[in-house]
Amino acid sequence: MRVSRVQAAENRQTVINVASRLFRERGFDGIGLKDLMEGAGLTQGAFYKQFASKEDLAVEASRRALESATGRWSDAAAQNPDDPLSAVIGFYLSGDHREEKMDGCPIVALGSDAARQGPDVKAAFEAGIKAHLDVLSRFVAGTGDETSRGKAMAILATMVGAVTLSRVVNDPDLAQALLDAAAEQVRDAAAA
Repeated sequence: MRVSRVQAAENRQTVINVASRLFRERGFDGIGLKDLMEGAGLTQGAFYKQFASKEDLAVEASRRALESATGRWSDAAAQNPDDPLSAVIGFYLSGDHREEKMDGCPIVALGSDAARQGPDVKAAFEAGIKAHLDVLSRFVAGTGDETSRGKAMAILATMVGAVTLSRVVNDPDLAQALLDAAAEQVRDAAAA
């Protein structure tokens, strides 16, 4: 049975959405095409009608995950327009976010995997990182664009590192202490 173009486009978006979540949970190499397609409710044979390769899907899924993450930051900031950075810190450096393996930060979940991927996946991550930096730059005090951008880079690196570290330790108290320490440092850096 032939699939309409509209249905094919919907199927493609479904696969990208599912891959975005499953890659964050299991890594790019931690899940095969069969399981990805099964998660999308499609057959493996349908994959090659939609994507040239698994790397092609990894690029699209990375873009989707990073766009979603940037959107979540903007949504958090919109909840507290008087102090948007605190809203982002509160969301990002929380125990709830730490536990969000499928929907959490793709930079944390896939950063080391992305470093071993091809240039197209890296380009998707670079664009997503730049978008995060743009959001942060608007929230930090600075005397100019360069100062704000430098603070944003330090803040992003601190926050990503803290969530990463908090996810790799077994001790929940240590995990929370890492997030709390990062939140304090980020607030200090932003105010300086």
